[in-house]
Amino acid sequence: QQSSNGPVKKSMREKAVERRNINKEHNSNFKAGYIPIDEDRLHKTGLRGRKGNLAICVIVLLFILAVINLIITLVIWAVIRIGPNGCDSMEFHESGLLRFKQVSDMGVIHPLYKSTVGGRRNEDLVITGNNQPIVFQQGTTKLSVEKDKTSITSDIGMEFVDPRTQNTLFSTDYETHEFHLPTGVKILNVQKASTERITSNATSDLNIKVDGRAIVRGNEGVFITGKTIEFRMGGNMELKAENSIILNGTVMVSPSRLPSSSYGEQFNNGNWLRFKLCMCADGTLFKVQVTGYNTGCQTSVNPCGATH
Repeated sequence: QQSSNGPVKKSMREKAVERRNINKEHNSNFKAGYIPIDEDRLHKTGLRGRKGNLAICVIVLLFILAVINLIITLVIWAVIRIGPNGCDSMEFHESGLLRFKQVSDMGVIHPLYKSTVGGRRNEDLVITGNNQPIVFQQGTTKLSVEKDKTSITSDIGMEFVDPRTQNTLFSTDYETHEFHLPTGVKILNVQKASTERITSNATSDLNIKVDGRAIVRGNEGVFITGKTIEFRMGGNMELKAENSIILNGTVMVSPSRLPSSSYGEQFNNGNWLRFKLCMCADGTLFKVQVTGYNTGCQTSVNPCGATH
């Protein structure tokens, strides 16, 4: 308040009341210094929009991987039985040896290069298949163990070696040594054999038996020698040579297997011809047409001459 004589001085009490009112109004005014701003223009913290969706996808992927890892761990623990004391079913050695300590059920095994499968020294190695053959295969070499047979197939040959003495028991290597059967093996059953010679002991016979057709072929000739050579066949026997066939020694032909005719049948009836098999002193065979009962080996052209 002011008067004509100047401002009116306030008393101490009035000044205290005025100061109290100003402080009270100031403390109750919450909008003091507030400036309204658009919220969309403010800086936003956290992951929003595409970044948020990507973060959710990463979290879901990590959760799936964690579940798969848990399943694999449970399978390893249940099948291989890994515990605090190691693995109950197998052992891993520093030399690369994998040892199974109990009966194991497995399907297809892919071993490393030049791997070895074996058992303990004083125990048998038992491998069984559930109505299926057991096949060991490395490259083109295959060993198949079936119910009624055991077959070995290889394009590069095979060799059986004693692991203790390192001696070769059986091998198909023709370059370093001859083909010898193991001790106790008397029969060799093959579909096709290529070798320089086939021999037997001096005190035993060499028998070659086939169910179908036997073909013996040599690039530089075929030589058959022995104390007694005997051919038995149910069908025909055919001998082929580019130059000549020489039978050196006593040749016996069993007439019981040759076709014969009755005496009352005429020889020249026009239906078919008969020939007589003859042999020269040097082993050359020739035929003479039979014209009567007493037909001999005399011919107009002698095939046993030097020109023949």
